[in-house]
Amino acid sequence: MLKKSLLFLFVIVLSSCVSKKKVLYFQDEAKTSYYNTTNFSLKFKKDDLLAINISSVNLEAVKPFNLPIVSYGLATNSVNGTPKQQSYLIDSNGEIQFPVIGKLKLAGLTRVEVIDLITKKITPFVNDVTVNVQILNFKINVIGDVKSPGTFIITNEKVRIWDVLALAGDLNISGERIIEIKRETEKGIVTGFIDLKSNDLFNSPFYYLQQNDIVYVRQNNAKLQSASSNQNTGLYISITSVFITLISILTR
Repeated sequence: MLKKSLLFLFVIVLSSCVSKKKVLYFQDEAKTSYYNTTNFSLKFKKDDLLAINISSVNLEAVKPFNLPIVSYGLATNSVNGTPKQQSYLIDSNGEIQFPVIGKLKLAGLTRVEVIDLITKKITPFVNDVTVNVQILNFKINVIGDVKSPGTFIITNEKVRIWDVLALAGDLNISGERIIEIKRETEKGIVTGFIDLKSNDLFNSPFYYLQQNDIVYVRQNNAKLQSASSNQNTGLYISITSVFITLISILTR
């Protein structure tokens, strides 16, 4: 009976331990390696909200291309607030309606490509123009076994998996190190996986995240087994410990 009880305790303690091979990052890093992570360029998609600012030495010449949004008082017809630069929502056709120029197809283009396109369209009207484009609603959703899950607004177009995991406070010790990523594409939702334990993640098409990606961190098997076990396990361990102590005393 004593041997069985000790075996029971040993199995429980062993099952609660997590091997470092399941939690450590970059386990296959044995020597200096180089990975090409510079070729990524974010492409705009439908429902992206863009801020487009046109500037020039001649401010009056580019004024028609920068339509402000202002609030007017009904009684005094006066401006009640600070003028706000107009933003452009890429519609279901992948287009925006731009002042003077008309419709522009922006979905599928990078920021540099959009700047080149708008510059060429405006050049017949104004020779010296500078175009600045920024996405305003770039967000990533992080859910699952992290310290601070949530929706994070990204101000940089080049965001890595590490950046959003850092924003979420990193994985909990019970978080699975193979991360699942859901991504919206023209063909539908695709699912990708990144293994944080391997340096191969740097070559993954999911290493750089895109707007509206969902990053899901699953609980590891130890945590799932613990959650599904009997809630009275702790009580059973205490009773078993007392029982073993009593047997030890009585058999002296």
